[in-house]
Amino acid sequence: MPDGLGPPFAEPLFNRIALIGIGLIGSSIARICRRKGLAREIVAADSSAKVREEAAALALAGRIVATPAEAAEGSDLVILCVPVGAIGRAAQEVAPHLLPGAILSDVGSVKTAIIKAVAPHVPAAADFVPAHPVAGTEQSGPCAGFASLFHNRWCILTPPAGANPKAIARLSSFWKGAGANVEIMDASHHDLVLAITSHLPHLIAYNIVGTAADLEQVTQSEVIKFSAGGFRDFTRIAASDPVMWRDIFLNNRDAVLETLGRFNEDLIALQRMIRNGDGKSLFDLFTRTRAIRRGIIEQGQETAAPDFGRRTSEE
Repeated sequence: MPDGLGPPFAEPLFNRIALIGIGLIGSSIARICRRKGLAREIVAADSSAKVREEAAALALAGRIVATPAEAAEGSDLVILCVPVGAIGRAAQEVAPHLLPGAILSDVGSVKTAIIKAVAPHVPAAADFVPAHPVAGTEQSGPCAGFASLFHNRWCILTPPAGANPKAIARLSSFWKGAGANVEIMDASHHDLVLAITSHLPHLIAYNIVGTAADLEQVTQSEVIKFSAGGFRDFTRIAASDPVMWRDIFLNNRDAVLETLGRFNEDLIALQRMIRNGDGKSLFDLFTRTRAIRRGIIEQGQETAAPDFGRRTSEE
């Protein structure tokens, strides 16, 4: 049965791809690379023996090694799929082993801090093209990945000044081959956009679930038992990898604090509408926000299916 991902490539885009980190994103890249033939060989690295065992059992790569340096050796595309806080260290490890003309990239959802951490280590003969596939779930680990994760999602490239246009085009072709739509954006603008579309929602989700858990008048069992759809969706977001999100907030603090300040101002305005019984302003606000949801669905970034568009495993 067709999976909607299209046929394999006639010729691989890369000879060897090294994936540093085999969690949700790394394992999904491995799966789509294997499915579409985007690389002749896939090498994966992870410091966790347990993760390496899981990845081997899933046959995610031709070789699975323990260190970034081993994986980078002889690879013409190296993608750092580790948490944002570990990307600088991983880049330092792979840098001496990059082939001339090799592309070094990443999948982090913060770009300015990553460029500062990685760029000083990249040798002149290699190319650094940061990337952020805007796709994911709250699950983690090699078993969580799937080949269609990037299908019709956006991958944002944030090449630093002076980046090699050929390397940018080549990496763009790779992500398009994985099913993604590609956008090129300035790193600081990326960080501001993602602060409002991803980072702030996660911060709110973590906070509201924590508030519910700490509310003395409501027991935790009642919170779990009587969770309505909205709260359930908050708990899904709040179940995301705590290491990854700790690093995101610490490395994108300026943009997050800027959007959080604006959010607090809007929240106070909303509080005032409720206190004053201003039904018209509430209705106008909810009408505007409803249109945003419809726009997301129209652009294919979500479905109108029940349960907030989350497909069940039977579908």
